[in-house]
Amino acid sequence: MQKRGLFIFILSIGSWLANSTQAVSQSKLSLAGEWQLRLDPADLGLREHWWQGTYPDRVKLPGSLTENGKGNDITLQTPWVGDVIDSTYFFADSYKKYRENPIKIPFWLQSVKYYAGPAWYRRQIEIPANWAKKRMTLNLERCHWETMVYVNGQFCGTRNSLVAPHQFDLTKHLRPGTNTIAIRVDNRYKLHIGPNSHSVADHTQTNWNGLVGDLSVTAEAPTYIEDVQAFPNLATQSIKVTMALRQPRHQEFQGKLILQARSLQKNGAALPEFTQAVRFTGEETTVNPTYAIPNPQRWDEFNPNLYKLHVRLVSDQGELLSEREVTFGMREMSTSGTRLAINGRPIFLRGDVECATFPLTGYPPTAEPYWEKIMKTAKSYGLNHLRFHSWCPPEAAFDVADRLGVYLYVESPLWANQSSAVGTGGVIDDFIYQESERILKAYGNHPSFCMMSYGNEPAGPEQNEFLGRWVDHFKQKDNRRLYTSGAGWPMIPENQFHIHSDARIQRWGEGVKSIINAGTPKTSYDWREITKTATAPYVSHEIGQWCVYPNFKEIAKYTGVVRAKNFEIFKETLEANGMGDQAEAFLHSSGRLQTLCYKADIEAALRTPGFAGFQLLGLHDFPGQGTALVGALDVFWESKGYTTPEEYRTFCSPTVLLARMEKLVYENNETLQAAVEIAHFGAGELTNQTVLWQVLDAAGKVKRSGSLTKDKIAIDNLQSVGTIQLPLAGFKKPEMLTLKVALKGAESTNSWNFWVYPAGVDADAATGKVIVAHTLTPDVVNQLQNGANVLLLPYGHVKKGKGAEVEIGFSSVFWNTSWTKGQAPHTLGLVCNPAHPLFASFPTEASSNYQWQDLVSHSQTVILNGFPKNLRPLIQPIDTWFENRRLSLAFEGRVGKGKLLVCSIDLESDLAKRPSARQLKYSLLNYMNSSQFKPANELALDQVNQLFQAETSLLSPSLKN
Repeated sequence: MQKRGLFIFILSIGSWLANSTQAVSQSKLSLAGEWQLRLDPADLGLREHWWQGTYPDRVKLPGSLTENGKGNDITLQTPWVGDVIDSTYFFADSYKKYRENPIKIPFWLQSVKYYAGPAWYRRQIEIPANWAKKRMTLNLERCHWETMVYVNGQFCGTRNSLVAPHQFDLTKHLRPGTNTIAIRVDNRYKLHIGPNSHSVADHTQTNWNGLVGDLSVTAEAPTYIEDVQAFPNLATQSIKVTMALRQPRHQEFQGKLILQARSLQKNGAALPEFTQAVRFTGEETTVNPTYAIPNPQRWDEFNPNLYKLHVRLVSDQGELLSEREVTFGMREMSTSGTRLAINGRPIFLRGDVECATFPLTGYPPTAEPYWEKIMKTAKSYGLNHLRFHSWCPPEAAFDVADRLGVYLYVESPLWANQSSAVGTGGVIDDFIYQESERILKAYGNHPSFCMMSYGNEPAGPEQNEFLGRWVDHFKQKDNRRLYTSGAGWPMIPENQFHIHSDARIQRWGEGVKSIINAGTPKTSYDWREITKTATAPYVSHEIGQWCVYPNFKEIAKYTGVVRAKNFEIFKETLEANGMGDQAEAFLHSSGRLQTLCYKADIEAALRTPGFAGFQLLGLHDFPGQGTALVGALDVFWESKGYTTPEEYRTFCSPTVLLARMEKLVYENNETLQAAVEIAHFGAGELTNQTVLWQVLDAAGKVKRSGSLTKDKIAIDNLQSVGTIQLPLAGFKKPEMLTLKVALKGAESTNSWNFWVYPAGVDADAATGKVIVAHTLTPDVVNQLQNGANVLLLPYGHVKKGKGAEVEIGFSSVFWNTSWTKGQAPHTLGLVCNPAHPLFASFPTEASSNYQWQDLVSHSQTVILNGFPKNLRPLIQPIDTWFENRRLSLAFEGRVGKGKLLVCSIDLESDLAKRPSARQLKYSLLNYMNSSQFKPANELALDQVNQLFQAETSLLSPSLKN
């Protein structure tokens, strides 16, 4: 029916059991539709009794204020929730125009409107006459974050939760006929849970105000089932069911509970009914029957078998009073030494961190299609696990994970750091327990809900003691999942598993000294020295964090409540520096390097004995904390175009072939040795397997091949298959090769590039007529101006302000340079033209690969911003998007009658042990001696001179022109 322009929908829910002839036990009244709105920025509503009267504005619920176009325009005074680490935005000249209307901020995605404070929502509802003696409950599925409810002018309570529905018993306040309900929602930062907690921060979902998901009033008998929890027991093939029953005071109930489960798999049948008599006289009681599940179909990532339990409360007179349905799975989480296990079988977590990123809504969607896209995409990239960083998702996420077989790790909504802390004995400690209890009650039956912690990276001197008690409490309360103290730390004895950040190839603060930046390129390292003392399963924390250049095509996707103003800033500064046409190349080249770095991270985890898994940060982008473009997918969970799910699954899947190689850059008088292993965490063991291997050239032609056999492959890693030994004498020319391995008859395949250079090459013998100089002496300049070809090698002498301050690394940027206060490296790999004659004897792709590692780690960047915009480097590092400087490792130009090539890579030191440097120098000199050395740009010597320190630039005043 329709009344006062508001649509009211009454849904009757009956028993699905065939023998039930009882009356409907519960009815539901939807509150979706138009509501009155009154914003309360001065917080006057409570004092002025705003629950009375009419409100001037209108909104549609479920929804947020921003979705309804309500709130304030963005200014420099907008009270964002979340830290800003780099304050240069507020005073730097480079950001001046972005501080003026219209404001553009670089820190995170920018809301189209912003409101922080109380907002009052009001409407009238019609209560049916037959609800007069019913218990009536208001359900607000997801709120942000404090609510107060008034009905017909009477206060009905307040709720403060970021994780579970806000529910209010309105039995004493609602009456048949017309009723007025007013809800005050306050989205201000209510408790100091940590301003960067993803449950509240503008870094991620936005600080939204509104009511989303299910908004309804339900009616049922005053004696009812409050809660049903199902605890599977595989050994006894049963579930222990814990039910909380309630009734009004001074009443006595006598009746029965009827339980029946049904398999939700195809052709699943209903199991027999179980009946238990119930009698209680108090207001509440707990009943704990055991229900048999004969020959249970187990739940895991490979077979996500589900059951639904239907529970009815029936009086002695046969009246159906209350009923509940819960979905569960027959599965048990456990540990075995340092392994995680499900149903007794070892598992290896391959996870991503979901940080509450919702670019269209700004709040967590409560419908299944959104979560189905995320989880199907994650699985297509080989993942089996999602971690929810300092927040808890809504019911729909658990429902989808149940169906798809995804292991979920949930946190209460705190990142108690950045001036917050745990273990202080105050309201934060209480809030942690309260929210944790609410999470377990609301979502504890879901088989996908496998792991839990207090939250992320805690602070506080008493954190170990407090979190130890927290872990012990919930281990005893609910054994359906595993518990750990916090993501990142601390590693305490009470933990059932650990999550820690040491086991990854780039740790916080390592900069260019990390294993991937400072070590020799290889595929043999693992984390056994780090994890050898762990007595519980060790999961690596937030591995990766490798950035790519922004995808400016993504800007058009932001059609919801936020805009990518940060991307607009980065695009404008790139264009201002004359590189707008290189955006696509920067994206692709940095993306290929990012993929290489993630492959290295993941394979190191898979090579580590007894390891429990990893959590990426991430498969998809994180839009805040300065803008962390760490994903192969954007924040919409869509591809950026430089890698594929198929490529990811070669090194991230249940079964991964690995090759331990001590080096990836060879001379052709050496022998390649690759110890082939397999990490297998599939549904069962494998027998009589053959591994085929090939060595391919750059055109894909097979140069060498062979096979290895393995009688039995257990569910484990570190399983040796055999060793490939390949003498390289037959490879006469410098080339990039690929070692490819494949499990015969299966999808499992993997590959690694390696490089072979001719041994004994004398790069200096290729000098020919080229003058190799380290300084621009008057003599060198004179020869240059009179027609000489000059190679200038100024490594170690680049000036501060001209490139020396740019810390170049082989890897991509870690997280981003804004949030990390300029943590190195500052670059996102290289871009070059592999078809350029400079690289005729130095095989390369358009992006960085391991043959560049030694070169980059022995180099200095040169900033070419002051040069004509059409001067493009031959070897160009990709700068952090916050700076967008035109960087160079090699550039060329004409000077008078001569030609100059400036290369700021060390091509002199220890070349006998640096085959890549030797080969690049050889190739570079051959190019400069060829007829193809024809620089297009004219260079001013004084401009070149200004790049280098005095000892490098010895021009006399008369020669500067």
